[in-house]
Amino acid sequence: MEALDRELALRIALAARVLPGVEVGELLDILHERVGTPLDDEALKRVTVTNLKTGIGSLDGEEDGEDIGIGLENIKLAVRYLWGEESDEDLPQIEAYRDGDLPGSVRVAVASNAGNLLNGHFGSCLRYLIYQLSPTDMRLVDIRSAIEADDSDDRNLFRVDLIRDCQVLFVQTMGGPAAARVIRADIYPIKVPDVIDASEKLKEFQQVFKAPPPWFSKILGLSAEERKRFRSEEQVVEE
Repeated sequence: MEALDRELALRIALAARVLPGVEVGELLDILHERVGTPLDDEALKRVTVTNLKTGIGSLDGEEDGEDIGIGLENIKLAVRYLWGEESDEDLPQIEAYRDGDLPGSVRVAVASNAGNLLNGHFGSCLRYLIYQLSPTDMRLVDIRSAIEADDSDDRNLFRVDLIRDCQVLFVQTMGGPAAARVIRADIYPIKVPDVIDASEKLKEFQQVFKAPPPWFSKILGLSAEERKRFRSEEQVVEE
């Protein structure tokens, strides 16, 4: 196998991380097939969304790349990583937070591969954005890298431990065994297939506080009487 420049190897590794189900070795094979050898900066900048999508599709026999199970936004992001145009350092600012600052709040993890986007697969995302979320406010209280998960004996357990203090998890995609492990840790997973700004999705989610469903009432620690009151108020509003 050819020796890659460290910066080029990082670009390829980052691209593979945003393509669920595609290993680095498979991505290297696709790149060799689509843009040739050697894989230098000029070659990587010849990669297009179309030929990357088609190359991934060929792994599963989907030659036209139309049913590969990977969102177009993820493929576009992978291409930007390959081109060297997407910075892994352009992260949102963590805000100061002390326990009790946001009464009635919950802690939420967002699987992310770039900036403030909700665009990560649970088992391969680069990091988790950790928010403290109340009905009227939100704060980004931590950013936790998941890079070391690859070196652990149990990658899913490592990732669960990384967000064990959270009550809700937003991911773009997630496998069944991983979801079961997350649920056993009392973390409620929510899949959001479309790439979206994390804060935008959380603002939308804040509406759930107004009339919490049973699973969220449990997280909030509401009594049966309080849950009944919420349902009654919801009916009044609807009428």
